[in-house]
Amino acid sequence: MIRCPWCGEDPLYRDYHDREWGVPLHDDRRLFEMLLLESFQAGLSWLTILKKRENFRAAFDGFDPEKVAAYGTEKIEALMSDAGIIRNRRKIEAAVKNAKVYLELQKEFGSFDRYLWGWMNHQPRQHAFGDLSEIPAQDEISRAISKDLKKRGMAFVGPVTVYAHMQSVGMVNDHITECFRHGQLANGQDAANG
Repeated sequence: MIRCPWCGEDPLYRDYHDREWGVPLHDDRRLFEMLLLESFQAGLSWLTILKKRENFRAAFDGFDPEKVAAYGTEKIEALMSDAGIIRNRRKIEAAVKNAKVYLELQKEFGSFDRYLWGWMNHQPRQHAFGDLSEIPAQDEISRAISKDLKKRGMAFVGPVTVYAHMQSVGMVNDHITECFRHGQLANGQDAANG
């Protein structure tokens, strides 16, 4: 079975590749989870984040955006002393700010899903890249979303982070064409969850 080379041999990475990456995701809570994790990933490997994912889940109240948006100084200090997550004050403070903006977007659009997928006309883009070197780090849509999110007050949501989020939640199918998942997703398998 051929997989995208980036997932290597690590079982955790392979499982993420095989089950999650590129699968269109429409559940608001899970979209928030992935946005929070992607913002912490900036400058680090995604495998590092995956290994700490359950710690993040516990530390950030199951990725409940209402709870995260209400975090004050005491909770931020507690997170700064939690060795199970990435202890970066700016990223932790950004998670709180981003949760507030996320809730505003839910109110404005009816759901974060509707806001996010609206940039794609509610359809995933099917790419046909033969090699990892062809896959962009960002595109015109990730730049537009990033600009809009920053204007609304989010942080750690640059165009590269937003594109990584788009890949992880299936807005784009960036599995290489040789990968077994590319065809499955292009044919609508795993097309909807949440």
